[in-house]
Amino acid sequence: MGQGLWRVARNQQLQHQGYGGQGYLTRENGRRIATNSVSNTSHRKQAQGGIDIYHLLKTRKSKEQEGFINLEMLPPELSFTILSYLNATDLCLASCVWQDLANDELLWQGLCKSTWGHCSIYNKNPPLGFSFRKLYMQLDEGSLTFNANPDEGVNYFMSKGILDDSPKEIAKFIFCTRTLNWKKLRIYLDERRDVLDDLVTLHNFRNQFLPNALREFFRHIHAPEERGEYLETLITKFSHRFCACNPDLMRELGLSPDAVYVLCYSLILLSIDLTSPHVKNKMSKREFIRNTRRAAQNISEDFVGHLYDNIYLIGHVAA
Repeated sequence: MGQGLWRVARNQQLQHQGYGGQGYLTRENGRRIATNSVSNTSHRKQAQGGIDIYHLLKTRKSKEQEGFINLEMLPPELSFTILSYLNATDLCLASCVWQDLANDELLWQGLCKSTWGHCSIYNKNPPLGFSFRKLYMQLDEGSLTFNANPDEGVNYFMSKGILDDSPKEIAKFIFCTRTLNWKKLRIYLDERRDVLDDLVTLHNFRNQFLPNALREFFRHIHAPEERGEYLETLITKFSHRFCACNPDLMRELGLSPDAVYVLCYSLILLSIDLTSPHVKNKMSKREFIRNTRRAAQNISEDFVGHLYDNIYLIGHVAA
């Protein structure tokens, strides 16, 4: 942002100096070309039925202030729209120039909710002296703390009144937040199975193809690097949730949670087999169908074949 504003000021300074040497336009010619260009742009906007933004941006308090666009002189809706594209750092810098506008609560509320989609404090009456700008700083500090030590991070959020001490509220916070380190999150969920249970129920796999649903699941709840009890727990919880979201499909295909569990495990092994450079002899489609139907009976051969094609074309389900 700072570099962009500097370029605007520098270009206008060069125009006022009116260079006339070779390679530069004179001040008068520069004005004429700029006026024609803006005029043509303005006519095009008017011909398209749009708003003539040029006249809005031309507004100035006085001739001495012609260095920067004064957002305070624009309609509030336009000013807030411009500032809403800034991140927290640039918005703080903008507050040095447009303090009232850049400190507006709506802007900081939007930044909070776009980064941390759910917090318990959003649904409460704000305490005395509450501000979304301060809340943003606390959420950012808590996220950094979580990425160093998950338990301390969650305790920080609770101590500030941002999160309630409830597995369901913690699960919603994790589900709607993308700033948490996935390795630390995996450790935390392995220790807090009550939070993991609520986190699984937040997923909706209705009308999704099984491998795609499994990919979405592992994007939110990352699989461990090695096989073990935690991976088996994740697949078990996913299988029950997938069946609960698709009861009609399960009846049509004759699948149970145990059968879906077998299919998921087969898909993970197939993903490793097809994507690993260390595996020379890749599993064929016929071998996958034979092995899968041997482990889970009464499964359609066509359905298992579609599973193989999905992994072959799209890739790993737990990458």
